[in-house]
Amino acid sequence: MQVVKRIFNFYLNSSIHVALVATSLVWVTLIEFNLDYDKDLFGFVFFASISGYNFVKYFGVAKFHHRRLANWLKVIQIFSFVAFLGMCYYAFYLNTKALILIAILGVVTFFYAIPIMIPKHYLFDDHKNLRQIGGLKVYLIALVWTFTTVFLPVVNNDISINSDVIFTGAQRFCFVLALMLPFEIRDLNYDSIKLATIPQKIGIKKTKIFGVFLLVVFVLLNYFKDELSSALIISTISISILTLVFIVISHKDQSKYHSSFWVESIPMVWLLTLILLR
Repeated sequence: MQVVKRIFNFYLNSSIHVALVATSLVWVTLIEFNLDYDKDLFGFVFFASISGYNFVKYFGVAKFHHRRLANWLKVIQIFSFVAFLGMCYYAFYLNTKALILIAILGVVTFFYAIPIMIPKHYLFDDHKNLRQIGGLKVYLIALVWTFTTVFLPVVNNDISINSDVIFTGAQRFCFVLALMLPFEIRDLNYDSIKLATIPQKIGIKKTKIFGVFLLVVFVLLNYFKDELSSALIISTISISILTLVFIVISHKDQSKYHSSFWVESIPMVWLLTLILLR
């Protein structure tokens, strides 16, 4: 049983789970716009998510404890390097416009973890990276996920950015932001008050109401699109209800896997629902 638990924890800690979630959302976009299965795009997003997330999560740890890294972190470092090589391999098969967008997202990810010169009144403690700017972190993450899972597949397939793409991007932003609220509530026990997270600013109850608002917008934006299928409507309503349940039951002392596994699995459920309804 301990072996299974260790494997599962490695699956979460090494960002394999979040990479599958990102890939699932890319697939949702391909289905919505009737685009072909794209193994090169899937491969890139999967490996880029692993290397990017692990870079952000473990950069500080590796920086200050390099000579005495725990064995599990050393394994994750090696795994992340292999994922980086996989990302580079699949990047060769993407078009130029997609690579330009990827470069921009890469710069944002880099400065999300690495200290940069920012006016001091925006900073908290002595940190100087983007995630330390009060109130910015959650919106920045949602924006990166939106561009990665909506605009990247569209650009890589040489599709023009029309109103349907814009509305889908707005939907994805609302959806990802709603998904992050249980994490924000969980982290109330750990985040510095200076970070000005959503629950810190408006409280847990209003955060959950905000989640309801985001999910309502997420569903209603469907009706602004020129092309809309019944499968998409049913799947978005279903996944909104599921997301709402997890937001409502979230609290500061939630279980270890409530957000890191169950909440993060919701986009995978969305993909499966959409595939079954097609």
